[in-house]
Amino acid sequence: MKSLETRLKNPLRTCTASPSKPPPSPAFGGCPHGAKAEEGDSPGSVLSQSSRSEAPQARRVVVAAAGLGTVRSGSLGTGAEPSARSSAFSPSPARWGSSQAGGGASVPHQPGRRRRRRRRRLSGAAQQGERLTMALIRNRLGLLVLGVLVTFVLYLLLPAIQHERFTSRAGSHKAQARAEEKGQQDVNVTVLTGTIAGSPSILFREGFLLQRAGTPSPKRLEVVFLHGQAFTSKTWEDLGTLTLLSEEGYRSVAIDLPGYGNSPLSDSVSTEQGRVAFLLRVLKELGIQRPVLISPSMSGHYSVPFVLVHGAQLKGFVPIAPVGTQEYTAQQYQQVQTPTLIIYGERDSGLGAQSLQSLQQLPKHKVVVLPDAGHACYLEKPREFHEVLLAFLGELQ
Repeated sequence: MKSLETRLKNPLRTCTASPSKPPPSPAFGGCPHGAKAEEGDSPGSVLSQSSRSEAPQARRVVVAAAGLGTVRSGSLGTGAEPSARSSAFSPSPARWGSSQAGGGASVPHQPGRRRRRRRRRLSGAAQQGERLTMALIRNRLGLLVLGVLVTFVLYLLLPAIQHERFTSRAGSHKAQARAEEKGQQDVNVTVLTGTIAGSPSILFREGFLLQRAGTPSPKRLEVVFLHGQAFTSKTWEDLGTLTLLSEEGYRSVAIDLPGYGNSPLSDSVSTEQGRVAFLLRVLKELGIQRPVLISPSMSGHYSVPFVLVHGAQLKGFVPIAPVGTQEYTAQQYQQVQTPTLIIYGERDSGLGAQSLQSLQQLPKHKVVVLPDAGHACYLEKPREFHEVLLAFLGELQ
């Protein structure tokens, strides 16, 4: 009791902090942090001395308290320096985040990361959609270009196919129309195929005029058809020429040259003499005497030397832009007395014009130019070709 009374009477008495218990708070007149107070000193001077002497320790206390909250300025003394430093070390929510209760580890708080991830996902989806769209456009463009190319090719090929079908049908329809106009209802024409035996074997087609029993068969002029490199004897059948000539009273025969159609290739026709002998054999096997020889394009290798050597065995000669005419002299052509009808297309500036320069040396020739026709003028202008051919055959009878 006496000791307590003495302390109450003299509050500025020197005090020493006990190591076993904390010093009394300054609010009750105690000495903060074990500072010794002398008599006559004011409480403010004691506190300021204690604060100055314990500044490093105050800094450590402020730093340690940063995780638990803001330090009150009165807990470290009345000076301005501890409160300023405590505010400087106060935790920032934006930097450290909220602390866990009981001194746990802090968790960073970054609200912009989710938005960036979401933007990346949306951007990746948009880029993938653009790639798919471009791939679809490229595929459709490729299909469009392919369709245009196919259409262009068909545009180039279909006219020739349609023209060939049209000429074939036109020839057969024209033959039927002629039969109806003449009232020859008892006449029927068929085209048969046969083979000449030998080496090589030769396929031929012939138009036969079928008549009623008792109808006399007139004496007919015989016509033999050769063909060009890209064609066969069936060309003349499809064109309707064999049927037309049979209806007009002519014997019409077309052959497949060796190496074309159904006639095998033979070395016997590799020379000029062999080709001439080949034609002599065909005429003999078919029983044809003094025929009219029709020779387009490539078949000139057979017909031209035959005319120059055996022209007297022909009733007439119809060259249609044949090859090989420049291999012979004008004197050789002038010795031929066979009536000749030279036919070529107006647009055939190649073989048509070249063959004309040589063939016009024949003494008995006439020239017919089919307008707006090319090299295979008989295919492009079948009606005009048939008309001039029938007119020429009529002159020979």
